[in-house]
Amino acid sequence: MSESPTTPAAGIRPPSRRIVSPEPRRRRLRPVHGLVGVAALLAAWFGWQALRDDPAVGWRTAQVDTGTVRVSIAATGKLSALSTVEVGSQVSGQVLAVEVDFNDAVQAGQVIARIDPANFRSRVAQVEADLASALANLDAARANHGEAVAAQRNAEAAHARAQSILARQLISQADFDSAVAARDQAQARVASAQAAIQVAQSQVAQRRAAVESARLDLEYTVLRAPVDGVVLSRQVEPGQTVAASFQTPVLFTIAEDLRQMQIELTVDESDVGQIRVGQAVRFTVDAFPGRDFEGEVRQVRLAASEASTVITYPVIVDVDNADLALLPGMTASAEVLVSEREGVLRVPNAALRFRPPGAAATAEPAPSGPPDAAAIARFREQAQRQVDELADRVGLDPGERERLGEAMAQVRQQMMAQARAGNLPPSEEARRRRSAEATAAALQPLRADLDAQRRARLDAELALLAASRRASVHVLRGGAPVEVPVRIGLADASHSQVLDGLAEGDAVLVGVERGG
Repeated sequence: MSESPTTPAAGIRPPSRRIVSPEPRRRRLRPVHGLVGVAALLAAWFGWQALRDDPAVGWRTAQVDTGTVRVSIAATGKLSALSTVEVGSQVSGQVLAVEVDFNDAVQAGQVIARIDPANFRSRVAQVEADLASALANLDAARANHGEAVAAQRNAEAAHARAQSILARQLISQADFDSAVAARDQAQARVASAQAAIQVAQSQVAQRRAAVESARLDLEYTVLRAPVDGVVLSRQVEPGQTVAASFQTPVLFTIAEDLRQMQIELTVDESDVGQIRVGQAVRFTVDAFPGRDFEGEVRQVRLAASEASTVITYPVIVDVDNADLALLPGMTASAEVLVSEREGVLRVPNAALRFRPPGAAATAEPAPSGPPDAAAIARFREQAQRQVDELADRVGLDPGERERLGEAMAQVRQQMMAQARAGNLPPSEEARRRRSAEATAAALQPLRADLDAQRRARLDAELALLAASRRASVHVLRGGAPVEVPVRIGLADASHSQVLDGLAEGDAVLVGVERGG
């Protein structure tokens, strides 16, 4: 029986065709994403409920207290003397003696090494002989000049007689011409003798200069300390030949008084703007673990350096080393005290980072509409506290305090008027910038009347107020965490200054504790 060519043979399946369509698969994935989000929210909610219902779970809290907030910039550098002098030799020769060694204290003018002076002494004798010869030539030139002057006088007298006799026609014209020629020759000899004197005088000057140079070279064979100090390095030994033909070799390095030293710190460009002359510096060295040394910023140098696209600036710190414990070349790990506030309200930084499990971090909403009475009272209380603290830190007298209060009240009225009118910027950063600009403008007349020191303090305080930021913490109230917005000012590694939002003694959440 024949089979149809279109019918597959028995036991053989025809190849199947699978049509893959990505569109239905994408449609199936969308509900999955939604389910994942719902599951995450449910997990957070159940976790939060379990945390609330678990009697073995508690909160770790910290107290808002009054203390010190200190901001510093960390940097490293090397200790060195205030002035280090490299002593070399200006002449070449063999070193006969070395009078000092490492760590020896020397005084200015003290002999520290000697170079063989034999060649230089012979040169001095030679140039002194040349000077004597030049002086003799000068004497001879002066004698010749005197002889020429005498001959000139004789020739001029003969010319005068010949001229008078010629008028009476007692001599011939030829004799008269001979007298004229003799006079002119005598004058020329006088001029030549005068030039010879000048040449001899220049030769004498050259010989004297050569003598001075030779004597200086002879003096340079004795090396002396240029300053009072300590010998840090000695790079020469007796018998060694010093060659100073093209470049002065450095034989000794002398550091001046090591009781006063300096550190050249390397500060990153992001931090150098906060460093000012006179700021306190605290540093340690590996040679004395556990001991803190102190210094003061003397200079912020403009000579920037770049390494691997990182820009740094050198900052020079003066260090008192009365006990000579610090040595040149030691590595110093320093902290530059940028700002310090004592007796301020502060909160642990852990409270600013902590969020209760299951609670979403919420940002403070931008103010909309006019503020209520409580907000106005809080705003006024905060402003008055800022005025009092600012006056204390700047050091204002009673009259200046009154002017400060009036200026700040003016700024407060402007900001409150803008708040009532709903004209405040929507972002916290923009509101802070507008407040800082208004404060700076209002305080400009008072700032102009302050001295330089108090003006700098005022500028620093205003910069701190302008840099304050909004944050939130969670406070335990009624056994449950409540999110509280706060304003943060100065911040260090462990605490942040609280400008508004908390009171001393408030318990802020910093973590979760689980019982056994």
